Order: sequence, then structure tokens, then C-alpha cells
Amino acid sequence: MADKLVVTFNAGSSSLRCGVFRLRPDGPQQVRNFHVRGLPDHMTLTEKNQIDGTQSETDLGAPETADTAHPEALAHVFARLDTLPDLGTITAVSHRIVHGGATYAAPILIDETILEQLKKLSPLAPSHQPHNLRPIRQVQQQYPGIPQIGCFDTAFHRTNPRHAQLFGLPRELADDGILRYGFHGLSYDYIADKLRRSYPDLAAGRIIVAQLGRGVSMCAMQNGRSVATTMGLTALDGVPMGVRCGALDPGVVLHLIIDRGYSPEEVRSMLYERSGLLGVSGISGEMNDLLASGCTEAAEAVDFFTYQCGRNFGSLAAGMGGVDAVVLTGGMAEYIPELRARLVAELAWLGAELDSAANTTGGPLLTNADSRLPVLMLPTDEEQVLARQAYAALEGNQI
Repeated sequence: MADKLVVTFNAGSSSLRCGVFRLRPDGPQQVRNFHVRGLPDHMTLTEKNQIDGTQSETDLGAPETADTAHPEALAHVFARLDTLPDLGTITAVSHRIVHGGATYAAPILIDETILEQLKKLSPLAPSHQPHNLRPIRQVQQQYPGIPQIGCFDTAFHRTNPRHAQLFGLPRELADDGILRYGFHGLSYDYIADKLRRSYPDLAAGRIIVAQLGRGVSMCAMQNGRSVATTMGLTALDGVPMGVRCGALDPGVVLHLIIDRGYSPEEVRSMLYERSGLLGVSGISGEMNDLLASGCTEAAEAVDFFTYQCGRNFGSLAAGMGGVDAVVLTGGMAEYIPELRARLVAELAWLGAELDSAANTTGGPLLTNADSRLPVLMLPTDEEQVLARQAYAALEGNQI
């Protein structure tokens, strides 16, 4: 009998990731991975074959227009998926969806009504939600009748206590869904599971996980459950990011609009696309670029970032009454040893002591034997969680 396959999509503004997983009794097993990067400009497709360990890269060139970049990227991925019948039959497609709002706190089979409700949340995640939802329509056309499952980045944080979700605003706004939702939940879900399997003693304690990618956030976990997070109603809050501002005095927004004459659209564009590391440095939103630069502005942006990380570590530790371990994950954590060293230094007051040799090789344990606070670097895998959650939804609905 042919294997059942689950296909996962993680669509963002500048990239499209697609995984292919076999369903196994002990969990999903990845057999292919496709990654289109460079959208909406010059696109490159990387394909990994987990069965034979090979990898290839294809230059896709520039899209016809910026508006057609994402559909073209999907078409290239569909062409690869159509060559997979020998591996099995696609049973379901699972999508990363950044914002689930107050309604969606678990994986769900997507229908027209749900799709329309998710579109209404796009203003709360304008850099993510439209891209997350776009593949759903194209999958409907390419593979009609195949169930599609939405998995939400906000879902992991719905275990936060009510007081951790509230803003200091009139109560009727909270009752209408203006709450701290948090994001990067699929990544945090993966790290929580990884800790349970590989570091059970730590997993049962108080953990701070820092998701350090193009988007940046932190999550406080107790016994593997989210109890606090740095992001809020939108993905602008908390730690500064590559091009997003992070925590900001709301009076700044009022001042820009009321006193300086900026339009709301101009402010939104600034906060989502021209702030963070890019805004402070005036050079780049990429940490590697800033660390390699010799200019004062780049150094200031790096110092600003590590300082804000340190403040957020302290805030989450205080919220839990202490911290038993810190986990760094995401692309910056995985590939930039100098940043890892700087962040461990920010945790020195909590007892963290860097093991320079371990940091150079990527850990996973970055601290030495004398360190009172273990700091680990654990790569994340959102696609694995998308497949696992789809598997659970399939079983629960007996599809």
C-alpha cells in the first residue's frame, strides 16, 4: 500500500518553504524539503532529498513581476511535488498561519468560512498572514479535494494566564479580543518537545527560549507550556528585529501621526519594514552584516539588540520567579557564534558562563561546567511541527 504523505507550507514575504513527510506510527518522517528564497526579486530553489542525503540548487531567475513572485514560486514547488507519486499519496496539506486570533487555538481543517475569518486577521499580521493564506487557494486548484489544515503560531501561547494576556486598556477592548497573543508558536512547540525528549530534567523547569531569526521573540515556559511571551497583539512588540521595531512607546506613534503629519499607512510601513536593526543602523537588518561592519552605527545597532535581549531575559525570569535554563534557537542563534557569546554575557548575572570552545562548534550546551545557568543552542524545525499537527488532525478526524 502506498505511503501517506503530508505536505507542509511555510510561506513568508521573502521565502517559501515546503516539506514532504511520510506518516509513521512514531511520527512524521521528512523525505523532501523545498525552499524558495529571494522573493520577490531573484529566486533560488534549494531541494533536499532526506532519503539519499542529496541536495541541489536551481536558479529560478526573476519573476515576471513582483506581484507574480509568490504564485511563480508555488508553481515551481508544485512541479516538484508532481514528481513524487513513487513516494506515496498526498493525504493532506498543512499550512503555517501566523495569527489565529481569539478563536483558533488548535490545528483545524480549513473551509471557506474559516479562510474568510482568517483573512480578517491580516491587518494584525500584514507581513505574514496574506502570504500564509495565499497558498491555500492555489493548493485547492492544484490538488482539489485534499484536506488542508491550518496550524497557528499564536496557539502555543493560549496557555498564558489571563493577566499575562492583558494590556492596560479599557476592559471592553480585551473582551473584544485586543490581547497579547504572541507568535513563533510552532518553533516554541518544537523546542518544548525537543527538551522533553532530550533534556527531561530541564523541560520540567522554568525555561526561556529566544527565537532569533528575521523575526525575534522570547517565550517563558514552565513544564513545557508557555506562560509569557514578548510579542503582543501583533508581531511588532518585544525584542527589536531585522526590520521591525520591537517594543515602542505608543506615544511615539501618536506623536508621528498627530504632531508630525505622518499618515497611519506611513507609520505602519516604517514600523514593519524600516525599523529594528535596519532603522537603528541605517545599513542592514542582517546581524552578520552589522557584525562585519566597522562603522559606529552598526556597532550601536548590535549593542541595542543585545541590551534589549538582556532586558527581556530579565523580565521573563522575573515573571517566572527564576529561570533554570535558556535556549537560543532560530537562524541567528544557529549560525552566529559571536551573537551567542554576547547573549550568554547578558545572562552572566543569572550565573551563565560561556564555554568558548563549545560556542565555536555550536554546542548544543554553550556554557561551561561552572555555569549555574545552562544555555543551549537548539535548531528549530517548524515544518516538523506542521506535519505532526496535521497527523494529529488527520487521526482525530479519521480522514
